[in-house]
Amino acid sequence: MLFHLMSGVSVCLSVVFFTGFLALCCWYKRPKNFPPGPRGVPFLGVIPFLGNYPARVMQKWSRKYGPVMSVRMGSRDLVVLNNHENIQKALVMQGQIFSGRPNMPALTQVTDGLGLATIDYTDHWKTQRRFGQTTLRGFGVGKRSMEDRIVEEVEYLNNAIRSHNGKPFDILGILGNAVSNNTCSVVMGRRFDYDNERFKKIIATLSGLFTNPKSNSTIILVLFMPFLMKIPPFSWINNKRVDGINEIKRLLREIVHEHELRFDKDDVRDFMDAFIAEQKKNDKHSSFTDLQLLQYVRDLFVAGTETTTSTLRWSILCLIHNPEKQEKLRKEIYKVTGQDRVPAMSDKAQMPYTCAFMQEVFRYRTLVPLSLFHATNDDVSLNGYRIPKGTTVLPNLWAVHNDPDVWDEPSKFKPERHLDEKGNFVQSKHVIPFSVGPRQCLGEQLARMEIFIFLVSMVQKFEFLPDPNEPNLPEIENGSCGTVFVPFRFKQIAKMK
Repeated sequence: MLFHLMSGVSVCLSVVFFTGFLALCCWYKRPKNFPPGPRGVPFLGVIPFLGNYPARVMQKWSRKYGPVMSVRMGSRDLVVLNNHENIQKALVMQGQIFSGRPNMPALTQVTDGLGLATIDYTDHWKTQRRFGQTTLRGFGVGKRSMEDRIVEEVEYLNNAIRSHNGKPFDILGILGNAVSNNTCSVVMGRRFDYDNERFKKIIATLSGLFTNPKSNSTIILVLFMPFLMKIPPFSWINNKRVDGINEIKRLLREIVHEHELRFDKDDVRDFMDAFIAEQKKNDKHSSFTDLQLLQYVRDLFVAGTETTTSTLRWSILCLIHNPEKQEKLRKEIYKVTGQDRVPAMSDKAQMPYTCAFMQEVFRYRTLVPLSLFHATNDDVSLNGYRIPKGTTVLPNLWAVHNDPDVWDEPSKFKPERHLDEKGNFVQSKHVIPFSVGPRQCLGEQLARMEIFIFLVSMVQKFEFLPDPNEPNLPEIENGSCGTVFVPFRFKQIAKMK
């Protein structure tokens, strides 16, 4: 009897061992001629090894596996592009194939598969992208009329900064208000006072979504292991993220409803009105639906506010950490605009150091380190490898901006690297903060205009200094990193000039 019992145990152990062996073989198996790369551990892949800054880790791995490599995250095989050359080959030269978006339940949970930023490369996306480009341009984005709106906001911004009377304060809310007002003027046809309660609530909720390190680290997990959305504590953090986004949508829905009630086909005032007009002249099967409008507005508002606000906050940190560069920037501004005239986009041609400073901020603190995830729409070859249809692709913009083969001492903030020997500004094709190709950021022109005018006007009027109550300068090497890499919260002094 003991013999039979031992035999049964041996058979069970053999089955368990063999099953485990097969599972490991399946785990480590890659598609044929797929890029090499780390596999990590079963079920999790490389996720436990990514730390707080996945793009930096992937750049290090690329030194071993090459500029086009693969990683396993959860149950997905992803391809990571770690240099400018291969990002260009993929997103530009084969842009239609590499312009899909992966299906991720954690994103669909808040977008309903609508909007613009995260939807797949389909006829629906093409229609909505074309409408967005035409409509935003029609309401002044990239034109002088948009510049006038930004210049108008400068006075409100500077007055809000002055109200702190040289005492330490966190500029996050003020910048968020100023930046989002430019988006609101195009999308909603109005600006909001900085003390408007509904507006303040939207900005505070939006800031909380991106500046919370715990929430940002969790989003990577739930993106690639969606079952965690139902398992505490991940579910609690994810639900809080979803609640925040839903709150923004609820407040935006009220504004959409107000537009619908006041709509006049003979007086199309803004993006919302243009969408409603398009909706009314299309049949009921068109992609211009009420929910699409809400998600589109959410995309424009969230992306247009957070990215530019965070870039300006990184700029202020660079000013605080580099007072000699802040003074050099101010001298150039005074030379061109004096101390009183509001800057204009036409001044850029006479401000090479200012342009160099901005380009270095874009490079030094890459705002979206892994861009927005792409997906292949067909089988494709890249760098000698075969990438199957439906593969998630991560363009590592951080690696491009910190490539030691391109940049001398990439970890240092050096605006001078973007000037030639005569002091002229040199535009670099290796600085691509808004990505490239068909999915390039829709709001790039507006963002560049806002950053230039707001930055120049603030440096013209204020000297930014560290909070004297803090023993150390605010953190600049690191930040809160999820989809977007944003500064930790900090206070500074704005001393009037």
